[in-house]
Amino acid sequence: MTAPSFATAVRRWVDNGAGVLQANEAVGRRIDWPRVVPFVLLHAGCLGVLWVGTSTTALVVAASLFVLRMFAITAFYHRYFSHRAFHTTRTAQFIFALLASSAVQRGPLWWASHHRHHHLHSDGPGDSHSPHVHGFFWSHIAWFLADENFATRQGLVCDLERYPELRWLDRFDVVAPTCLALVLYGLGSWLEHAAPGLNTNGAQLMVWGFCISTVVLYHATFTINSLAHRFGARRYATRDDSRNNFWLALITLGEGWHNNHHHFPGAARQGFYWWEIDLSYYGLRLLAALGLIWNLRAVPIATREARQMPENLRK
Repeated sequence: MTAPSFATAVRRWVDNGAGVLQANEAVGRRIDWPRVVPFVLLHAGCLGVLWVGTSTTALVVAASLFVLRMFAITAFYHRYFSHRAFHTTRTAQFIFALLASSAVQRGPLWWASHHRHHHLHSDGPGDSHSPHVHGFFWSHIAWFLADENFATRQGLVCDLERYPELRWLDRFDVVAPTCLALVLYGLGSWLEHAAPGLNTNGAQLMVWGFCISTVVLYHATFTINSLAHRFGARRYATRDDSRNNFWLALITLGEGWHNNHHHFPGAARQGFYWWEIDLSYYGLRLLAALGLIWNLRAVPIATREARQMPENLRK
């Protein structure tokens, strides 16, 4: 199979439907370099801090957008779209999909389909991002940029494809992040004149609130693929090498309890015990109290206590 043309790769920057391969067409482990350009530019944009400087306002905006979008990724892209761990309205479903899409990690159908594929083949030859099979660099970054993983695995998300708004968001996933970047620039420009005491401007908010916040969010999320299958403790004898890691759980709002998750993927809570901090779950409980979501699936006690490894074998 030949690589996509440069023109097709550029079209894919704005339209994921441009020259998409069918799910059964193997393309091999090949990086689509023209399509990687925006990913590289986003990282390079972080260097803009050398020119725009910093301010308390910029730091607060960056941190807030990191937390909000990480929650949208972990609670909705992962626990809702991928595993259906709770129920919500169609409106809330779209709003949180839009927010998660602004994190520049592709659309909800793409994300869910590849994550479901990961669970089917975890740490086996078919796993797209197993560090044991492909190594650290591939599992952390390269798999995300490879042409073989560009298309949504449509056969794995038939339940989600019935929503045209999700299909649209999946195809044009550049819309949400572009709008966020423009809003941040506009907000900063307005604050520069309306509230000069905040010491910020459009370029500064875009660098901190979009570039830096997004890149940190990227690599925090990616650690679950590259590190949570190598470092940590194994409470459960799962068929993969998933690990529980307290530090990864902190930076990803609860996703670091990865061995728990692979033991029972459908749970809304990944920190199975009270001492396992799971900030995304606490956020879901708040949304449930507000009536925005319901039927949060719990891990059955019998399942939680089953297949636990002896203490001396958990490392």
